[in-house]
Amino acid sequence: MSTDLSVVVLAAGMGTRMKSALPKVMHKVAGKPMVNHVIDAAAKLDAVKTMVVVGPDMPKLIDAVAPHPTFEQTDRLGTAHAVLAAKDALTGLSGNVLVLYADSPLFTAETLKRLVAAREEGDHCVAVLGFRPEDPSGYGRLVTDDQTGMLSAIVEDKECDDAQRQITFCNSGVMCFRAEDMIATLDAIDNANAKGEYYLTDAVEVARKNGKTCVAVEVDEAETLGVNSRTQLAEAEAILQDRLRTNAMVEGATLIDPASVFLSADTKLGRDVIVEPNVVFGPGVTVGDNTVIKAFSHLESCVVGAGADIGPYARLRPGADIGAGAKVGNFVEIKKAVVEDGAKVNHLSYIGDARVGAKANIGAGTITCNYDGYRKQHTDIGAGAFIGSNSSLVAPVEIGDGAIVGAGSTVTGKVDQDALVLTRAARTEKPGWAAVFREKMRALTGKK
Repeated sequence: MSTDLSVVVLAAGMGTRMKSALPKVMHKVAGKPMVNHVIDAAAKLDAVKTMVVVGPDMPKLIDAVAPHPTFEQTDRLGTAHAVLAAKDALTGLSGNVLVLYADSPLFTAETLKRLVAAREEGDHCVAVLGFRPEDPSGYGRLVTDDQTGMLSAIVEDKECDDAQRQITFCNSGVMCFRAEDMIATLDAIDNANAKGEYYLTDAVEVARKNGKTCVAVEVDEAETLGVNSRTQLAEAEAILQDRLRTNAMVEGATLIDPASVFLSADTKLGRDVIVEPNVVFGPGVTVGDNTVIKAFSHLESCVVGAGADIGPYARLRPGADIGAGAKVGNFVEIKKAVVEDGAKVNHLSYIGDARVGAKANIGAGTITCNYDGYRKQHTDIGAGAFIGSNSSLVAPVEIGDGAIVGAGSTVTGKVDQDALVLTRAARTEKPGWAAVFREKMRALTGKK
């Protein structure tokens, strides 16, 4: 863009149809609050200033959009009134001001760039994003001049005459203003309507009356979805998941059954990664090249190194750091632990608050006993160590490089390098006891 861009994100709505104590725009799509999707899209346009208009008593929302400044719309008197809540910050700006809605998380940076470019190209007062739904009922219509193609007016559905009702080009709500004209334009909007509110859409009428031009830019309907209910939240999730899956495959990952894989907005998959069906990626996951994520695994806030093999039915919780070529198998849970290159945790184990050294082998049923009811303690397993099946490592504990822990052991102290540790109880065997017991029980209960 040739001139400065500032952004106003409107996020003051109550969202009563969501039936939630959480502000509507804090509800997540692909693991990220809707408002942050909108802010991140604006960031890709190199906005010099992003302002967020909030409602009263929204501390979680203010925290979520930090460090961007917020402005409170105390009385909800319409969209133009909401923008003017940031009037002091808007005064004196130059270039472009983009007005976005925090409950519309699907607009892409590319679409927003087209809108800004269209406003700049003709030096228009206002540019508006429009779309063509299958059923335009209920939407404001974008009326354009037959000769020039310029935007003449935005007419609300209930105010359309018969001819205007036939128009299929509808208002998405997203607008870009010439910054130098914006304050005067919004100040001139009145509330002479049924709801007594100040509508941002009236900016087109004000601009035209002042001899200025306006333009409309068409966008695909899928981008325009505004989320006002849990149903629409699910629709937005489905659209964004399809985008994320497609992008992952374009970038070189294989999704065997894309529809069953759920990604977060920030999921990073390397080249030649294979993702089997029914895998969920929570926020904050990075997967290296040539890794296999097997079916029914769940990953969140973790790093998986190149060539690792994860799952099936593995759970990588926050802080899991899986090294190159490592193996985390079925029904294994890793939390806040480093599993170094080539190490194996093949099945039925819990590794938490730990380090598993390179090429160590963790037997089935092994657990790190990391929590004493008050504190989390660390377990350190050295490189090349072998932990026998069904072992309990009671933290804090250190297993030296190359050490072996015999199956079924409970280890409570340091094990030296290359040592063998066994903590099994002495074996007791009573010949014939089982037969005597069964006979006694038959006589007592009458059961054979």
